[in-house]
Amino acid sequence: MGAEKVLEMKNITKKFPGVKALDKVNFSLRKGEVHALLGENGAGKSTLMKVLNGIHKRDEGRIILKGKEVEFKGPKEAQNSGLAIIHQELELIPHLNVAENIYLGREEKNSIFIDYQKLYQKTNAVLEMLGVQINPKAKIKDLNIGSQQMVEIAKAVSQNSDILVMDEPTSSLTNQEIKILFELIERLKKQDIAIVYISHRLEEVFEICDRVTVLRDGKFVGEVETVETDENELIKMMVGRKIEDRFPKMRFNPGEEILRVENLSVPDKIINASFSLRKGEILGVAGLMGSGRTELAKAVFGVFKEKTGDIYYRGKKLQISSPADALNNGISYLSEDRKDEGLILGLSVSDNISISVLKRILKAKFFIDSDQEKELSQKYIEDLNIKTPSEKQLLKNLSGGNQQKVVISKLLSTKPEVVIFDEPTRGIDVGAKREIYNLMQDLIEQDVAVILISSELPEVLNLSNRLLVMHEKEIIGELDAAQADQEAIMKLATGRRSQQSE
Repeated sequence: MGAEKVLEMKNITKKFPGVKALDKVNFSLRKGEVHALLGENGAGKSTLMKVLNGIHKRDEGRIILKGKEVEFKGPKEAQNSGLAIIHQELELIPHLNVAENIYLGREEKNSIFIDYQKLYQKTNAVLEMLGVQINPKAKIKDLNIGSQQMVEIAKAVSQNSDILVMDEPTSSLTNQEIKILFELIERLKKQDIAIVYISHRLEEVFEICDRVTVLRDGKFVGEVETVETDENELIKMMVGRKIEDRFPKMRFNPGEEILRVENLSVPDKIINASFSLRKGEILGVAGLMGSGRTELAKAVFGVFKEKTGDIYYRGKKLQISSPADALNNGISYLSEDRKDEGLILGLSVSDNISISVLKRILKAKFFIDSDQEKELSQKYIEDLNIKTPSEKQLLKNLSGGNQQKVVISKLLSTKPEVVIFDEPTRGIDVGAKREIYNLMQDLIEQDVAVILISSELPEVLNLSNRLLVMHEKEIIGELDAAQADQEAIMKLATGRRSQQSE
């Protein structure tokens, strides 16, 4: 690995109203290295990269890029200087196709018209290099989140940048896609491309990163060589304390059946799904991406109009034709896509938390009781440890992990009896994950029934008392989580039925 520094950020300070997001932060990057940038949600990682990219103007400090001091006026200027950023929140245009998104603003033209033949050829070449099979003519809105993430990566790689920032690039990828990405990163390193790698998955940091810089509460904590540290030391640097156990010891005392699903089918999405759910239990749902896990949750929640089969709630047959029907019957759903399906980023924290229970906090027919709204918001800000200057802060100014806590607060404000969590810890740090795990324990102790969908096998194994495994739109088996292991889940997830599941 070359020792030449291609980037130095010195004493970077950035203030927002009511908060100092960055306080004299230092960061450097060498040619041909992968440098991890770690920290809890709200530590300042994404803000530091936005300062680098020209999205935010720094208040203090210097940025030296390839030996020259710079201050970019915006992302386009940064891109022209060889810097590409893959943001955690995808920045794609849903109604354009894959090729149009990858080369947006850089299309080759035939006189005044876009040369689509060349555009598709170039897109195919980039996707081939990434090792993914995505149709360049497919609309972004028709792709799953994992495929959209690969398009975002392809867009950055296509810019021929010599510095690449990856902000949670694997959060929506399958294991196979992650393997392809890591192989690509190794190839990029050999081409002397420098990579900033932001992730909450510490196992990835040790697999592909050369150095680690840790931020905490907007401050620089330290920098270490990956080979000279371990997970415990990094966690202590990030959270300021040791987290002895990654998962709490869940205590289950399942009660009576609250939900039963029989032969639920949705055309092209779900085939004959049947399962039951009891009060005070966590039912895990595992399976590979595209197996139908999210579709199963959405079918129960009333998202799909076309469906057959029966749903029983407290022993009575329910007709759930819309999410409103589900909510009115005490069933809540936390979407895996918080930005598009869970939040209104232009509204405040308080507005987002209270939006599902407006009828409950109306003072008169058309007026919200601001005292009740404030009390409700402050309760969840305190209970979930949401890092925000106040309940009036715009949601878009919070970190991804704190936005996720606001979505959960919004869901809990409806006082549900059944909660469906779809990838609740995706893209959030180790400390915030533990808080959400503890919240799940609190819910089941209050006799709430929980369905947990997660791509992280250790998560579903350690938090569930029973497990459903899906394969190609079907529930292929059920396992006792205490007796199961990752190998047993993967056998079912890849279509190899075990005796236990039959």
